[in-house]
Amino acid sequence: MSEDFAYALARLRSAAAGLPGVEEGISYGTPALKVRGRLMCRIKDAGTVVLRCPLEEKEVLMAAAPDLYYETDHYRGWPSLLLRLGAVSDEELAHRLALVWRREAPKKLVREAGR
Repeated sequence: MSEDFAYALARLRSAAAGLPGVEEGISYGTPALKVRGRLMCRIKDAGTVVLRCPLEEKEVLMAAAPDLYYETDHYRGWPSLLLRLGAVSDEELAHRLALVWRREAPKKLVREAGR
């Protein structure tokens, strides 16, 4: 793993710390975070993270913060959002991962975690 990918993964690990059931894995050949096998996010390249995101929320985020959130033609129409890792604060990254976790985690895990 390149040094840049290692830094990106370290940021994701830190942002997801404390979220139950989160595990590291691989998705499309790059490091990813999953919850009980379900993809939460993956590193697209050293400066970009792909986040799972409902389509209706994706449009709102891209309009509200285009410096952070965007998509390419490849992701148009898919429930995934691109995030500029170098532009996002640790707090926003943790918040976004917590929201993804809540949507992707099994409902029983969410109840047990009291989230």
